[in-house]
Amino acid sequence: MVTPESIQVNIAQGMVTEHLSVTGDGQHFEAVVVSAEFAGKSRIQRHQLVYQTLGDRMRGEIHALSMKTYTPEEWSKVSN
Repeated sequence: MVTPESIQVNIAQGMVTEHLSVTGDGQHFEAVVVSAEFAGKSRIQRHQLVYQTLGDRMRGEIHALSMKTYTPEEWSKVSN
């Protein structure tokens, strides 16, 4: 079974994040990912970076993952 923790570990292993949280019920998951790697990238490009860290899990195990992606500067504005 897919867990929020296992998704979080995969993302953390694949990219440097300043903040990372994943919640979910085993079927549907939501991730908040803050990374300097997102600077200058569109929302789609940011999601593609996260999908790359999850690899084949996105095609098989993980059925629904919604994401909020921020640069550290964007995060400092929305998290306060």
